[in-house]
Amino acid sequence: MQDKTQGYDFRYYLLPNLCPNNAMTEQPKSPQSTSAEHEDDLFLQEMQGVKPLQTKEKVDLRKGDINKASANARRVAATTEAEDKDPNHLRASEVERVGPHDVLGFKRPGIQDGVYRKLRLGKYEIEARLDLHRRTVEDARREVFRFVHDCMAHDIRCILILPGKGDRNIKDPAVLKSYLVHWLEEMMEVQAFHTAQQHHGGSGAFYVLLRKSDRKKQAAREQFSKGRL
Repeated sequence: MQDKTQGYDFRYYLLPNLCPNNAMTEQPKSPQSTSAEHEDDLFLQEMQGVKPLQTKEKVDLRKGDINKASANARRVAATTEAEDKDPNHLRASEVERVGPHDVLGFKRPGIQDGVYRKLRLGKYEIEARLDLHRRTVEDARREVFRFVHDCMAHDIRCILILPGKGDRNIKDPAVLKSYLVHWLEEMMEVQAFHTAQQHHGGSGAFYVLLRKSDRKKQAAREQFSKGRL
């Protein structure tokens, strides 16, 4: 068989560490190469202890996504604003004072004189009462608002509220009584009120007549219709 390696010198095809001595010699480094390596060493020394910045993943939003996110943000803001807004509209600022022993009354237009007279004389059954003695103005404001609305929800029409005369406070008498008079006039649920009879608290208490709830109005209409049949 013919030798295929005849005429080829294999020294130049071997790895350097397998080559015979002096087969491949290391070339001397140029000045430019030495300078570049020195700069690399300096750079590595300067960068020791430096941590790479943490980058956050980016999310690509389409136009529709941006509009939806904006709408959601507006909806959340509107809900928060509605929750933060106090539904209690009763006045918290200063009001004109009344006397501890003043007899006071009020009725809205349309209330019959006979209805108001019965209220003034305490002829209506008292279905619920609220005692405001020793309350602060802010506490009384919250309780009156809640009490009236609770009574409306339970179809209660005639109530008694006792703010007290306030005659023991010489410097600023009848504080709660003065505020209550203004609050009752501000509430459209209140049709009329009057100072109570002596056995119900006298000048330190008020009879209050609330308007009919929608349920009671409907029941009255149905009862009236049945009576005509």
